[in-house]
Amino acid sequence: MRLEQITIVVEEYDPAIAFFTDVLGFELVEDSPSLTNDGRPKRWVVVRPPGAETGILLARADGERQRAAVGDQAAGRVGFFLRVDDFDATYRRMVDAGVRFVTEPREQPYGRVVVFLDIAGNRWDLLGPA
Repeated sequence: MRLEQITIVVEEYDPAIAFFTDVLGFELVEDSPSLTNDGRPKRWVVVRPPGAETGILLARADGERQRAAVGDQAAGRVGFFLRVDDFDATYRRMVDAGVRFVTEPREQPYGRVVVFLDIAGNRWDLLGPA
């Protein structure tokens, strides 16, 4: 058993793809035409960290309820956790790319951590070794 993918609801596909690939360094695994359940065109867009098995489906918000979830998928909590081997280099690269951090880096028993916002406004922990 494995977790294959999760969904992050975004406003638009292309800016989200650029954030995850250019800023975070994820791979674009798939970007294919698809259809909504009622037959309207959409895209099936999946990104994932290099070497990871679990992907993130970037789903463009469809309708008012989904638009309301953009940036608040975990109700204001950190809902996503990105672990890296080189915390300092990754943090510097993200700062240089204009990523918005909502805390300062700090040491915790489980390693270094800082909270950042993705392009939609969801909170993530960037985690590194102690």
